[in-house]
Amino acid sequence: MSEFSVPLSEIIARLELDSVYVAENYQDIKISTVEINRPGLELTGYFEFFDNKKIQVLGNTEFAYLGRFGSEAQRMVIDSIFSFGPPAVIICRHIEPSNVILESAKLHKVSIFRSEETTSDLTARLVSLLNRELAPRITRHGVLVEVYGEGCLLIGDSGVGKSETAIELIKRGHRLVADDAVEIRRTSANTIIGTSPQNIRHFIELRGIGIINARQLFGMGAVKTDEKIDMVVNLEIWDNAKVYDRMGLDNEYMQILGVEVPTMTIPVKPGRNLAVIIEVAAMNNRQKKMGYNAAKDLLLSLGMDLEAMPESPKTVIDKWD
Repeated sequence: MSEFSVPLSEIIARLELDSVYVAENYQDIKISTVEINRPGLELTGYFEFFDNKKIQVLGNTEFAYLGRFGSEAQRMVIDSIFSFGPPAVIICRHIEPSNVILESAKLHKVSIFRSEETTSDLTARLVSLLNRELAPRITRHGVLVEVYGEGCLLIGDSGVGKSETAIELIKRGHRLVADDAVEIRRTSANTIIGTSPQNIRHFIELRGIGIINARQLFGMGAVKTDEKIDMVVNLEIWDNAKVYDRMGLDNEYMQILGVEVPTMTIPVKPGRNLAVIIEVAAMNNRQKKMGYNAAKDLLLSLGMDLEAMPESPKTVIDKWD
């Protein structure tokens, strides 16, 4: 997987920060790490593990500590930090930077921005933004729809009926996220988010009809820009020689970017209403996450001892990375 970066200018715009001083090279700076830094040990002169790729954030604590020193001592500390060339410094609580900070910023060409937010709120928003923009990602063929709040990734061979199923789901009140190409990002250790590439967003290809725009045709309520992937539905042409799961006790998963996602295979043949089946699959997956398993409930009602039964093995049927 490739490493990604995001322009500093985009971060500043999305966080709606005020400019205090903008360096000449501001437009060329890109951020490639999700980590940020509140200089603590650095204010005491310890720089052994200082990473100059991180955005520096200053708040009440940092300014209170600097206030204990005279202007010359402050200049030495600030110059030491700025001399490493951090991409930017963000000052929280709309604190007014001293002339020492401004002079050092101009000397070392370090842009300074300001926010009215508390340091905790600002860092939380900044880390969340960086986690999303710099997340590991892959693009895979499929259709992503939101069904009853569950992100359902439909995969399968070309022509199996993924796009047609998505149209039927949209007509039934659900929402399209991506058709044909799904860009998948891992935003945390156990969360993957799917979205559509910007240039094909909201478009669906239907064989025999052509390209349609779901947003224009069905309205804003029929589309969504991104969605967490909660389950994978593999659509395949019905194979009479294959035994399909009829109880729902099997635990199948697909590993996507290191995250295991519940997976089921749904056979396709004339007469099967795939939209209704996927609706039921989404609701059933939601119930399982909440601790209810209909198959186990049925076996209990039949008087079977679940503890005596061998536990269904956890199977990873495929891996995307």
